[in-house]
Amino acid sequence: MESSSPARIKVFWQPGCTSCLRTKEFLTSQGIDFESHDVHNNPDSLAQLRALGARSVPIVALGGNFVYSQSIVDVVKFLDLKTRLMDALPPEQLIAKLDLVLRSAARFTRQFPEDQLRAVFRNRNRTAGGIAFHIFRVAEMGLEAAQKIPLRFESFNDLPPEHWSGDDIVRWGEQVRERVRAWWEGETDHSLSYAVATYYGQRTMHDVLERTAWHAAQHTRQLMLILESYGITPDQPLTKDDLAGLPVPDEVWDR
Repeated sequence: MESSSPARIKVFWQPGCTSCLRTKEFLTSQGIDFESHDVHNNPDSLAQLRALGARSVPIVALGGNFVYSQSIVDVVKFLDLKTRLMDALPPEQLIAKLDLVLRSAARFTRQFPEDQLRAVFRNRNRTAGGIAFHIFRVAEMGLEAAQKIPLRFESFNDLPPEHWSGDDIVRWGEQVRERVRAWWEGETDHSLSYAVATYYGQRTMHDVLERTAWHAAQHTRQLMLILESYGITPDQPLTKDDLAGLPVPDEVWDR
């Protein structure tokens, strides 16, 4: 009797998703073969994701089991890998990185003509304006987590009001940045070792801040890429030194 083939690892993802790209790059770096399922552009992949009972991407699945892959630590545990990941930067350094990223995102957003800000980029139904808004919303959600508001995956799909211009997005984003700074200055536990609720499980606030910082940074890299695709040189682009210590993917956009 023929033996059944072993179950293959599957990765469910969508274009422009920072954690998705990071997950795929991590598995590739570990020499792990996997099936790639773009749920944004492939209805069959989306149906398979829903059949698993998963609610968001990225997902790493094996057989009928899966893990939310917002944290590579969870992927390592799920696949029982013997891999040591780099340590997160201290909270005060993450705050400084996030502040730099938010200032850069505001600067880049101002460079877009309104028509280009509203244009969809590549293989994801998301505009440059939507990405800019998302960067600041990611920061706001990190702040909300510190205020004991559970982190919900649905909030990552929030969009700016249709009538908002680039200037409107930037003004709101600068308010978010100031709120983050005010929270940090008033925070009594700068270790951020306390637990907060997220849709992928209980995490320390330090963990959430790290993900907030690199998540916002990766999308800000995408704004730079989109500007360059229009022949516009980003104003004071983020450098490797600016991003040092943040676990951003190597690539900026899924190929």
